[in-house]
Amino acid sequence: MTATLSAWSINHYGTPEVLSPVTRPVPAPGPTEILIRIRASAVTRADGMMRAGQPRFARLFLGLRRPRHTLSGTGLSGEVIAVGSDVDRFAVGDAVFGEAGLNFGANASHICLDASGVLMKKPAALSHEEAAVMCDGPLTSLNFLREVAELRAGQKVLILGASGSLGSAAVQIAAAMGAEVTGTCSARNAGMVASLGASRVIDYRQQDFTRQAERYDVIYDTLGVSSFADAKGSLTRLGRYVCPVLGLGLLGAMMRTAIAGTRKARFSATGMLRPDVLRPMLGTLVEMVEEGKLVPVIDRVYPLADLIEAHRHMETGHKRGNVVVV
Repeated sequence: MTATLSAWSINHYGTPEVLSPVTRPVPAPGPTEILIRIRASAVTRADGMMRAGQPRFARLFLGLRRPRHTLSGTGLSGEVIAVGSDVDRFAVGDAVFGEAGLNFGANASHICLDASGVLMKKPAALSHEEAAVMCDGPLTSLNFLREVAELRAGQKVLILGASGSLGSAAVQIAAAMGAEVTGTCSARNAGMVASLGASRVIDYRQQDFTRQAERYDVIYDTLGVSSFADAKGSLTRLGRYVCPVLGLGLLGAMMRTAIAGTRKARFSATGMLRPDVLRPMLGTLVEMVEEGKLVPVIDRVYPLADLIEAHRHMETGHKRGNVVVV
């Protein structure tokens, strides 16, 4: 009898209801692949945007009329249950975490991935739920703060959306880097953001950071809720506005500031970086976890069968940290 795996497909763009459960035969790993029994996988804002085909120009890469890759999910954690003949990085029984790459498919019971991808052995300090989200908020925020914004110890950073998946990781990472951290969130989440390392918390419903006198070396807009034009006046003379949500406004600001002005707008497609670039970043994050400087924040954990509901909750904009399915 052929063993089967459970997964979720996206056959056309739309709301969470376009997600459809599917079963497929469990694949045998090729010579350079490993077969993973997935224990937990992330449900991220980026996953939701890809499911919806937003922003629309992203469909040039995702598929014009319908998704080119029809399986859901990117971040995962689990155990290796089979390895290809040429694999020496992993062995059967290893706990591993990482991302599914451009073929997606992490919201499933099993997955076959190339061993040379963005995969690492899971440290004991991380649960499967925590490890599954490491390639979303923590990895993206480390890249944006350290590489894109070039944040340094002693500098001031403002994190917009500090209670979300990217924001909650960014507060901890920036604090560990020795920066002076200010975060924006609702009053409900102010205590949590402060506990993560923010020395100042702004209730975005009561205060507009652009109307305050404080100036920042880096403004990290984790949600794309502001713009370079709005944030420019709150930057220091050499300040950087960075945002992982690419739109036409940000693209235009990047082009303009690349050739003129001392304040810069910057973007990076973290998930498009080479595995040999991303793995050392994950190694840095694992060291932070083991040193007690980073703890992934988990908001809710859903059964894999409730992926639609997990997407609905993720899209409310009210989650604290990360959403996971198991």
